[in-house]
Amino acid sequence: MTTTLSSPTTTKTLEIRSSGDSWVPVCEESRLTPGRGVAALLPDGRQVAVFRDRTGRLYAIDNRDPFTGAQVLSRGLVGSANGRPFVASPLLKQRFDLETGRCLDDDEVAVAVYPVRGK
Repeated sequence: MTTTLSSPTTTKTLEIRSSGDSWVPVCEESRLTPGRGVAALLPDGRQVAVFRDRTGRLYAIDNRDPFTGAQVLSRGLVGSANGRPFVASPLLKQRFDLETGRCLDDDEVAVAVYPVRGK
């Protein structure tokens, strides 16, 4: 007789700190594919784009492209430039640093960044 032991899998929930000390659950970590983003809606109506890079690091930025006003950054291409992780907007291709929110193609433009954690 063969016995297979299995342990229950635990799924981490990703949380974003949207304001002050308040953490908001947004999705299960398992829903993130490295190199791709997902959009999440915060309780106040704002949208965030959540990413996991290929090393497993998590990022959350505003989903709104400041150049077009469209909520599309979660659909952008993830890459790196000079060791800095970025997402390129799928519309006009401006690149936004995932750590700082700064636009790499226009120093006067930035998007909000949010702390993110798996719990």
